[in-house]
This record gives sequence, structure tokens and C-alpha cells, in this order.
Amino acid sequence: MNSTPNGALNGTPNSTLRTVIVVGSGPTGLLLAGDLAAAGVPVTLVEKRPRRVSNLSRAFVLHARTLEQLDARDLADELEAVGRPLDRLRLFDGLALDISTLPSRFPHLIVIPQYEVEKALERRAVRAGVEFRHETEVTGLTQTADGGVTVEVRGPGGEPGTLRAAYVVGADGMRSTVREAIGLPFPGRSVIRSVVLADVRLAEQPEALMTADAVGDAFAFLAPFGDGYHRVIGWHRGRNLPDDAPLDLEEIKEITRLALGRDFGMHDARWMSRFHSDERQVPAYRVGRVFLAGDAAHVHTPAGGQGMNTGLQDAANLSWKLAAVLHGHAAPGLLDTYQSERHPVGRSVLRSSGGIVRLAMAKHPWTLALRAVLTGAVDHVGPVRRRVVGKVTGVGYRYPAPRGAHRLTGVRVPDVALTDGGRLHEALRGGRFVLITARACPWADGVGAGREDRLAVERWAGDRRTTLLVRPDGYVAWAADDADARETETVLAAHVG
Repeated sequence: MNSTPNGALNGTPNSTLRTVIVVGSGPTGLLLAGDLAAAGVPVTLVEKRPRRVSNLSRAFVLHARTLEQLDARDLADELEAVGRPLDRLRLFDGLALDISTLPSRFPHLIVIPQYEVEKALERRAVRAGVEFRHETEVTGLTQTADGGVTVEVRGPGGEPGTLRAAYVVGADGMRSTVREAIGLPFPGRSVIRSVVLADVRLAEQPEALMTADAVGDAFAFLAPFGDGYHRVIGWHRGRNLPDDAPLDLEEIKEITRLALGRDFGMHDARWMSRFHSDERQVPAYRVGRVFLAGDAAHVHTPAGGQGMNTGLQDAANLSWKLAAVLHGHAAPGLLDTYQSERHPVGRSVLRSSGGIVRLAMAKHPWTLALRAVLTGAVDHVGPVRRRVVGKVTGVGYRYPAPRGAHRLTGVRVPDVALTDGGRLHEALRGGRFVLITARACPWADGVGAGREDRLAVERWAGDRRTTLLVRPDGYVAWAADDADARETETVLAAHVG
């Protein structure tokens, strides 16, 4: 392996530890690496697999909050054109979430295979200048006394080497080598065993774009790839088999018939597999200069389609903070907020997805009664419905705010209209903070001077007077109802640098 500008291999000196190594080229790693490179941070993405496009996706849903984040990267419209929108998400018999009234530019989810998301994110990462190292496996890492991280790797030919960086992010999945190297446990348990997956052709097309239901002891899910094949996921309570147990199409068809009433004439399976679904979360998302994101930090059941979305939100939260610290615009303590903001969200997703599965597979009278109560509340009680929809789609989360902060601090900002026909998501596309002031604000024109590379100054399209400082990930960093130039300058110095 040869030395590169992004680090040191086999002892090559690294004089500028201002780089990041991202391990894992799934959606989480690709978004994070692309963000860092777009912000001018040298980044190397290490992936043990060869460079190829896989159609063996488990994730099939992009929710509204993730689409908002992708819109801020000018990717949402591209993916919307590939995917298929759905404004109702059916979780189990009798409970379907109406997401058509979400306060978002995307009042729907889109059904899209994970590999299509990965292709778009990879193209962006390549354009931004990410250095890819495929067929390179991490074998260990050490945090060194000079404030960096040394990553031991094995290259395509099996040769050993080292990479050096200021920070490392493990986005390398449930069996994370990075997590193991920093000694973090992954507490939790297997919730569902012997889940079956297959890609099949159908003789009969389902009435709904995405079909899911649970009846008795069986659950099944169907979603289209868009290439003539459908992904089917199924589970039967009475078949607790190991992951390597033989699997044939007849077993998958039988589970589907039990759960959905018919098997839609499944045939020509191009791939079949078993797996088990776990609920696990690391106690800490950071150890020194090493971070975990996505499935390396948390895994949960696929109910609600929240897995890929949660990982992408992890990446959006961490990337701008790493860039700000590495560029000297923020103190290293900013990185501690990744744990305080994202760990509670991961825990919440574990609870909500696990709750959906348990209710879907309810068998005992008291759990059936609980399911009936929840279904009725979601259908008829507005606050309950908004809370559930907000959690599943991601738009309902807010981050902790300091004591005494404005009520809007930590809140997600929707794609609000700005003057001259602009939108917030467009203003965020430079990876910058966005300061939004009243249209008639007398001091707004000069407040961003000297910070143009990391701050955009915009005005409300309407008559709103609240001043907002929106973080690069779309959440409120600071707000004031009657801000003046001096107060705003102090805030900008603290948050933007």
C-alpha cells in the first residue's frame, strides 16, 4: 500500500492530523464522508468489500426527516424520481399511519431500495473528493499520545498497513470492528429469530405499493425493487431456526399466505436468506477520538423502516461538528453533543420499533387489548397520532437545550420560505449555518461579514420577527424574539466561530 495525502501508511509521517477515517461504506458512512469532504476535510473511507453495487438491500424506506436532510444536500429530488411515494404506512392490521399532513416538504415516505440511496451518496462523495479504499479491512486501532488515531488495516492483497487520522468514525455495521477495537459492549438481545428474506418475481401484483401484515403467528412484508423483483420478509413464531438452516421458496410462500392471505404467485427467487433481528445499543457513541454511527451504534427491528434513516441522521449530526472542530471554528467539546443528542434518539427508536413488532405479533388477551387501545388512540386522538407519526418519520425529535434557552432551541426547522423565493434547505446546501432575520432587520446585511464560508444570512419571506440561527443539520442553535446586532454577534462568535 502506498502513502497518501490523507494519512500515513507504514510509518509515513503525518504532519497535519486534520483528517478523518470513516470505516464502512453503507449509507451512514457515505453521507458522513461526503459531508466532510464537501466541507474541505480530507477523509478516507475504508471498506472491506470490493467496490460493487449490491441489490441485497434490507432497507426500503426513506422517511420525511431523512428526505429533508437529503434535500439540504441537493439529493432528495433525484431520489424521489427513483423511488415511489407513499402517504400511509401500514404497521399491522388496523393500524396505518397517515403521513400526508406532515409539516414537511415531504409529507410522505418513499419506497426505494437501499442500494439506490448508496449510489446517489457515493456519487456525491466521489465528487467531493473522498478517498475510497475498498478491499481494505480494519484489524485494530490505537489512540495515540499525539492526539491522533492509528488504524491498522489489511489491504487487497492481504498486506498489513496503517492509516493515521485525527478522528475515526465506525459506520461498519452490527458486527463493527471499530466498536470491538475500542472495547465497547453491545448490550441487548435477539428479538426475532429466523426471519426469512428473498427477492422474488410475482405473478400477481399486490394492491398496495408496500404490503405488510401480521395474522396469528405469521408476519410478512412485500416491497418492490423497481426491476421486476419484490423483496419479501417473513417470520413465523413457531419456526425458531438458526440462520444457517436450509431455506426454500415454499417456506417463504407459506409464511406469506398465512400473513397476507396469498403468496402472489411467487417464483424465480434470485436470493434467499435467514437472519435474526436484534435490539442493541452501545452505552457510548464516542470513546476519545473514535465515534460510532448507524448499525455500529444501534440495531433494532425493521418495523417502521427506521434503521437506515436513523443512521443517516447520526451522520448528519456528527459531520458538521467534526468539520467545525477540525477547521478551528468550534472547541472540541462540541463533539460531546453527538452523544447527548443522538444516543436518546437511538434509544427511542429501539423502543418504538420494538413496540410495533410486539403489538403486531400480539397473542395474549392483554396485548391484543393494548393494541386495540393504541390503534384507536392513533386513529382518533390528534396529539397521539402526531407523536407516533413524528417519531416514526423523524420529524418529531428535538435536541436538548440549555437551561433558560429560547423555546425553539433544539427544534427541527421545516423547509421555511425565505425572501426572493428561496427555501431553507437550499440555503443549507453549502453545509453552513443559516441566520434568518426579519425582512426589515437593519443590521442583517453586515452580520455575516468574514464568515461567508460558514454562515448564510437570510430573511423570512413573511412577517415573522423571531431571529433563528439554524445549524447545518437543520436544528435551531439559538433563537431570539427581539435580537439586536450586538447579541447576535456574540451568539455567532460562540456557535459559528
